[in-house]
Amino acid sequence: MHIGSQYLGDRTCKFTLWAPLKDEVAVHLVAPEDKIIPMTRDEWGYWQATVKGVESGSLYFYQYDGEDRGDPASHCQPQGVHGPSEVVDHNTFNWNDHQWQGIPLESMVVYELHVGTFTDEGTFEAVIPRISQLRELGVNAIEIMPVAQFPGERNWGYDGVFPYGVQNSYGGVDGLKQLVNACHQQGMAVILDVVYNHLGPEGNYLWGIGTYFTDKYKTPWGSAINYDSAYSDGVRHYFVENVLYWLEKYHIDALRLDAVHAIYDFGAKHILEEMAEAVTAFSQKQGRKYYLIAESDLNDPRIIRPISKGGYGIDAQWSDDFHHGLHTLITGEKQGYYEDFGSLEQLAKAYTNSFVYGWNYSPHRQRYHGKDAGDCHSSQFVVCCQNHDQVGNRMLGDRLSHLVDFEGQKLAAAAVLLSPYIPMLFMGEEYGETAPFLYFVSHSDPGLIAAVRQGRKEEFAAFHDQGEAPDPQAVETFGKSRLNWELRDQGKHRQMWLFYQKLLQMRREIPALSNLDRNNLQAKVVDSEKVLQLQRKHKDSQVICWLNFDSQAVKITVNLTSGTWNKVIDSAETTWGGSGSQMPQKLSVTSEQLIINPHSVVVYAN
Repeated sequence: MHIGSQYLGDRTCKFTLWAPLKDEVAVHLVAPEDKIIPMTRDEWGYWQATVKGVESGSLYFYQYDGEDRGDPASHCQPQGVHGPSEVVDHNTFNWNDHQWQGIPLESMVVYELHVGTFTDEGTFEAVIPRISQLRELGVNAIEIMPVAQFPGERNWGYDGVFPYGVQNSYGGVDGLKQLVNACHQQGMAVILDVVYNHLGPEGNYLWGIGTYFTDKYKTPWGSAINYDSAYSDGVRHYFVENVLYWLEKYHIDALRLDAVHAIYDFGAKHILEEMAEAVTAFSQKQGRKYYLIAESDLNDPRIIRPISKGGYGIDAQWSDDFHHGLHTLITGEKQGYYEDFGSLEQLAKAYTNSFVYGWNYSPHRQRYHGKDAGDCHSSQFVVCCQNHDQVGNRMLGDRLSHLVDFEGQKLAAAAVLLSPYIPMLFMGEEYGETAPFLYFVSHSDPGLIAAVRQGRKEEFAAFHDQGEAPDPQAVETFGKSRLNWELRDQGKHRQMWLFYQKLLQMRREIPALSNLDRNNLQAKVVDSEKVLQLQRKHKDSQVICWLNFDSQAVKITVNLTSGTWNKVIDSAETTWGGSGSQMPQKLSVTSEQLIINPHSVVVYAN
């Protein structure tokens, strides 16, 4: 059953609202003419009305409890979260991607972007001219931070309150379709970030229906979405339909599910499993594979194990352990959850096991955490050295370009791109963007604005020596977070971009790197506590990589057993903005000592 407004053509629209606790519901058409149409309730609590004389573009509310409220499944909110919903005819858009077959998950190189700060214009349309530049870099999938309608014009997107609506200030329904259409025409997949663990605080009219939330569980954002209590059947349907809505109506290739650890469901069939089943059925119907990728803090391989083996059947998940292990080594930071990390042995474990914590004791959590994921394929994990959370949740929105030197940034990039996992870049990191990525909102409720400001101050009270946290409501905070695209063609920024491009080329062209099988990978600490050696192979292709996390040059003892090894890349070479390498161009079957520069990486291929 489709919920919301379903335009049937011939000036006819079917309206469906799930509100089982309401005694009376009507559709209130407000434009182009004003009229109220009573709705009829079925045995499951779905209210429906099929109305003639309704054009695509008509504006409407649902009316219950004596008030007008937007459609919880509204496809478009042209006047914002407090305004009327708009009827959308999805059949009028001219798609040109009929030959598109998608990109296999294991071949993806993901680029996370925020539409509002990616360009000066801050729209879907303005992203399109940049697609070819990302393809030139070696990216083949963009991951768009949430676009579900949120209050105002400035937000990360996690305050969305209309999960089916497309943010009006970004360009709305057709704007998103134009972007996806253009991406597919240029060989770029599109992943959309969606939020199924909470709704934002302003404009959340689902609260008034009384069945969509439960106080059985508490999330960081308040009451949990009701996936397993009384009346949860309609809630589950609402969100499963939302998954299919993005894939069908907008041709999205994959969804990134935000913070699934804050989705509480103790029913026999978890909502993630139900979503995975729905996507599998949709994929079979369409004749190509669509994907679900989870963000999870649980280190629980059950999320990505097949349903046939007792898992939820999600295709992939983020590995925070990889990021945290790498970040602590690069920056030396140990506050918060970083206290659980800091040794090179842990990073080596992340390369071979995906998780550092697989049911071992976590000092930060003060409990045992995680479970071994050795039976899961490495193409089921997404890794990064930066993302919106790890940058934006810092008080000053610091990127790695603010925290480490040029050599450290290259080392971090290589650590990610030489891994056997799906790599994800955060917009701008590929050229060392200097603009921060700050937390910003544009609420209209004065009380909420004050609460958000106070919350940020309290969150960073321990960092008062660094100054005040930027005002999240200020337009200037949003403006400071925009990318400076002109940097990518200048000096060391250009060298950084070329370095990323070279690493991505290596991933595509060297079989030992393109084959994501960690069973053919060895990771070990060599000669000192600061050099990590990676060996990867696939059939006749082999690579050996040394990553020096020491601030000093280190002597390493090299023992090679076969053939001649040619240097493929060395971040210390002047080509990449380094001070000059001491590593030879070729290595033979030998045992010798070599010197690797500080904070550098060198890769040889056989």
